[in-house]
Amino acid sequence: METAQGQQQATPGAVAAFARFVLCGGGVGLVSSFAVTALASWIPWALANALITVVSTLLATELHARFTFGAGGRATWRQHVQSAGSAAAAYIVTCVAMLVLHQLAAEPGALLQQAVYLSASALAGVARFAVLRLVVFARNRSQGASDARPVHMTVGRPSVTAGSASLCRAA
Repeated sequence: METAQGQQQATPGAVAAFARFVLCGGGVGLVSSFAVTALASWIPWALANALITVVSTLLATELHARFTFGAGGRATWRQHVQSAGSAAAAYIVTCVAMLVLHQLAAEPGALLQQAVYLSASALAGVARFAVLRLVVFARNRSQGASDARPVHMTVGRPSVTAGSASLCRAA
């Protein structure tokens, strides 16, 4: 019984998990932006961005497994792959948003570009949170629930002398 209660306490609610998601993911994103800039001084920017994206996705997935979604342990390889898929989808959303902006405005200003990029990133982040919470890390909660002991019920049987009418009413 205590294990089940400990499991429930370790799993944060949606609001707490979202706050942790923003802090962990945002923190990793902030550090990543500086890392890309630093690494790009030695290697091409596209390569630096790709390397940092891989490393930051691995790190963020570990943080989300341990802290954000209350799994309490390391992320599995399956969770890493699923998380990478959701990160790739978020990347595509931001790229498409920027392409659409450049189709609609020949030379958008820096402020407009930032607004569009951050809006698309926020939208993709909310969707990514939902995917991570409901799909990628949902198994941890369902596994914890399946570890609980089954409930045994005793069902009384009607007496043999009861008529068929009373049996139908009992059902």
